[in-house]
Amino acid sequence: MKNTWEQADFDVFQIDGLEHRMHALIEKVRPKFEEFGNTYASYFSSKTGDEFYPHVARHARRSVNPPKDSWVAFAPYKRGYKAMPHFQIGLWKTHVFIILAVIYEAPDKVQIAERLSKKKTLFKKMPQDFIISGDHMSPEAYPLRKAHKELLPSLLERLRDVKKAEFIVGRHLSSEQAIELSEEAFDIFAEETFEALLPIYNVMVNKK
Repeated sequence: MKNTWEQADFDVFQIDGLEHRMHALIEKVRPKFEEFGNTYASYFSSKTGDEFYPHVARHARRSVNPPKDSWVAFAPYKRGYKAMPHFQIGLWKTHVFIILAVIYEAPDKVQIAERLSKKKTLFKKMPQDFIISGDHMSPEAYPLRKAHKELLPSLLERLRDVKKAEFIVGRHLSSEQAIELSEEAFDIFAEETFEALLPIYNVMVNKK
């Protein structure tokens, strides 16, 4: 059975120069994001009752620096995703990320942070290998199992109080682990991740 990921997918982010890296990204990785887009937009639409749309990163504003990561995002809005909580599947050179994110463009971060702060016990029910982060521009993240007492509350306070603050929760899969997985195994991993993230998403969007 074919594997979803190859080492060459991750090696794209080692290529020098914007034009060369973008060419490799478009040829090698983007078709996989397009495929995920179709699959998981339908998945989220059926799970939430809202029509979701895929948004594959285009990196169109870049003129000099090549992208260090890339992704497909999912949100219930056809024209964009950055202003609302959204799901992503993406790559850094070191790992795959499958996440739920609220980034700095979201206008209702204060309300989202307050709702999440009241439901922090939901995070304790999540799988032990989940991560959290306060910066979608960084590949670094923190194990959720170690972050319950101090880091999680502080990230939510920052989301509430700081204009540029962000909040990310999800799962990372190292490049070594990812290239070992068949398409079926990766789909199972991704779907399990999204299933665990949906209760958090429902709190974010104030859906009962």
